Parts: sequence; C-alpha cells; structure tokens
Amino acid sequence: MTKEIQLGSPPDQSPSRYASKSPKPMASTSDDTDPTLSLPLTKPPKSILPTPIAVSHTGTNKLTLVPLIFLIFFEVAGGPYGAEPAVSAAGPLYALIGFLVFPFIWSIPESLVTAELSSALPGNGGFVVWADRAFGPFFGWLMGTWKYLSGVINCAAFPALFADYLSRVYSPVGSGSGYYITVTVMNIVLSILNFTGLSIVGWFAVVLGVLSLSPFVLMTGIAIPKIKPSRWLTKAENTDWRLFFNTLFWNLNFWDSASTMAGEVDKPGKTFPRALVVAVIMTSLGYILPLMAGTGATNASPDAWGNGFFADAAGMIAGKWLKYWIEVGAVLSSVGLYEAQLSSSAFQLVGMADLGLLPKFFAHRAPFFETPWVGILLSTLITMGLSFLSFETIVASANFLYSLGMILEFGSFIWLRVKHPDLFRPYRVPLRLPGLVIMCLVPSAFLILVMAIATWKVFVISVGFTVAGIAVYFIMRLCKAKGCLKFSTGDSS
Repeated sequence: MTKEIQLGSPPDQSPSRYASKSPKPMASTSDDTDPTLSLPLTKPPKSILPTPIAVSHTGTNKLTLVPLIFLIFFEVAGGPYGAEPAVSAAGPLYALIGFLVFPFIWSIPESLVTAELSSALPGNGGFVVWADRAFGPFFGWLMGTWKYLSGVINCAAFPALFADYLSRVYSPVGSGSGYYITVTVMNIVLSILNFTGLSIVGWFAVVLGVLSLSPFVLMTGIAIPKIKPSRWLTKAENTDWRLFFNTLFWNLNFWDSASTMAGEVDKPGKTFPRALVVAVIMTSLGYILPLMAGTGATNASPDAWGNGFFADAAGMIAGKWLKYWIEVGAVLSSVGLYEAQLSSSAFQLVGMADLGLLPKFFAHRAPFFETPWVGILLSTLITMGLSFLSFETIVASANFLYSLGMILEFGSFIWLRVKHPDLFRPYRVPLRLPGLVIMCLVPSAFLILVMAIATWKVFVISVGFTVAGIAVYFIMRLCKAKGCLKFSTGDSS
C-alpha cells in the first residue's frame, strides 16, 4: 500500500484556497482518454466544499499526524480487545485467516477511498459531504443517518466493555446497580473530556494507545518460544459464521470515521493519507500477532475464547502481572475508543449543519475550547441510552447500518470521479475507473453478506432507524421552508 501513496499537496490547506488550486495537466494520448486519470484543465475547478458556519480561530486545536494516527487507530480497533469471539466462533485457523485476509479485501479499499476524498474535500462531515456532492441532499442525509446511528451505537458498546473488564478486577461493577452506575459515570466523564478539544483528545489517544498496546507486545515476545504452530490449525466444533463475520467486521471497520473531522486536521492533503497508511499497518499487526501468540502458546479450546480471554491467555503465558496489565489496558482502550467515536459523531453533525441538512446551532462552538458542544451533548445522551442494550445486539445493529452507509460511500466515490474529474485530489487512488469499480465491488459483496446474515431483530431495528431518519429529513425540509429554524444554504465557498 505504501508504494501506491503519491502525495503532492500544496502548502496551504485551508478549504477555500485548497480546493481551488488545479493540478498539473497529466499527459494524454489518443489511447488514454479516461477522464478520471487525464485532466486537461483550462481554469481552476470550482470548490464543492460547503462554506463552514463556524471555524476554529486558533491553530492550537488542529490535529497533527501522530494524534490523527491514534485517533484513526481508536476509531477502528484500539488493540485486539474484542477479537476473541472470532476464535470461539470458528477456531484459531479461521480467526487467523480472517484477520490476515480481511484487511486486504476491506480495510485497504476503505482506507484508499477515505484518503482520496478526505484530502480532496477537507471539511467537516466527511462521508456526508461526499454523498451530498455526488447524489444530492437526500442521499447526504441518508448517509448521515446510517453513519451517525452506527457511530453512536458502536460508541455504546465501549462503556459495556469497560464495565466488563473492570469487573474482573472489582466484581461489583459487573452487574446490577454497580454496572449501571459505572456505565453512566463513564459516559459523563468522557464526554466532558471531549469538550476540551481535538488536540487534547488526540494526544490523550496517543498515551492510551501506547499503554494499551504495550502488554501485547510483551505477550507476543514472551510467547514465541512456547508457540506450537499445530495449534493454529484447530477449528471450532460448531462454527458460528454469523458471530465470526460480525466480529471481523466490527473489529476492522470505521476507517472513514475520522473523515468527519477533516476540517480540523493540519494540512489534510498530506496528513490524512500518511496517517491512514500507518494506522492500517499498526491495526493489522495489533490483531494478528497477539492472536498468533495467544492461540499458539496456550492449550485453551476455542470455547474458552470469550470476550476478555486475552487477559487469561496472557496469564497462562507470562503470569498474573501481565494478565492484570492487559485488563487495565482493556479499560484504557475502551476509553480511547469512546473518545474517538464521540469526536467523529459530533463533528459529523457540524458537517451536516454546514450542508444545510441540520439547523445552524449544531455547528456552534463552545467558548475557549471551540468544540461542537451541541453534537457532543446529543451524541452522549443517545450513547448513554443505548449503552444498556446487549453487546451482541449493539455490534450487529452497528454493522448493518454501517454496511448500508458504506455501499452508498463506495458509490459516491465512483460517481465523484465521473461527476467532478477536475476536482483537485492531493492523493488519488492510482487506478482507472474500471479498476476503482472492482476495488469497491469486492468489499461491497462482503457488506451484502454481513446484512444477509443479520437476525430479524437487527433487520427490524435498522429498517426502523432508516424510516425514522427519512421522516426527520422531511421535517427538517419543512422547518427550512417555513423558517422555523435557521439553516445554512450549503453552498460552496
């Protein structure tokens, strides 16, 4: 992947000037007329980014490369915590194959799409802006509905994971009133931290990432002389493919979530592609190496690999000290996951307000910290309400809604290449249109599989959310027409 990254962004990355600079015309021959690769321009292309309602007035809260890497890392994974059900569902053999192959058919294509569009349209809202500019406001709203709901549903899983791991150290928080109090307090405290700004949240994510990954580095190193490769060939007696694929998908998706904060990134044309390259490598190795160590160096049967078993495996391999460290690391990881997803969800609402899909007050910034306080507050309240659902229902519902959004996102990516071939793209996926279609079709087939194996309960929940979202869209249109609330026009800058 790194050999394909070609960077050539201008020094100034502000949305208005950034989108108006035209690329150098590329050589063209009579046999090379693909408009997505050959760009003979006679004048600079018009910006298609919406004009921001409110922007940060200082550079102190801008995201730089290292914090962005770790925010992407926590948007997606936060470490191998939560990958254990893949082993219990199908056994070490299929779990290892899954985490080896899935990044190539899913993570890399999604990252490439995100790298191109985040650098070409570096404004808040990310994928909502892409769908809106490709297919119009209704599809922008649909994208926003599916991705926002999948984001807050996904976010709701982390307080539950936090309480689950913490209960291994202090059992009263695992059930009853102790559980409800823990989940509620975590939601409130971490949302307050989110108000302090992306720069603080980003560097906090760096610290959390180092602390949560360190025990797995040690576990992998200590496990090497104890590994028996034959253990990797074990299969589960009763394979649960639904759980297996949902676990794979849940642990390796959301690569595009950080795109909603593109307007807060310093020099996004350079920073986003580089951050995605590092995050993909770090995340992939962060899953496969601990899984190889845990399954190869212990005699545990697949049935033992429930949520949190990595800590038990570490105890078998190195002793209780490492078991406790991984349990603490899991708590820290869930904090990082929550913070990253909450930031993404809040800034998505900012982008939707800039597009005129939501009222202007969603783009309002808090004094001093200049954070989107309305989006943070709303996302926290919804997340808190969903935190008490079962973990399996949370994961499956988030996957289904996210799948719908990703199919629309791949379609937006292809259509923007056709509709706006002259749009300046600091990073371009180095493929012609047929190659791009194939690149997007492969992961789209997996998305359809994830939706096909969903339970009726998940299907009903997802359809219900979609219908409700469409109803809100028309309510917002009515409010805009009647002047009940103030909206942006959504015009380009």
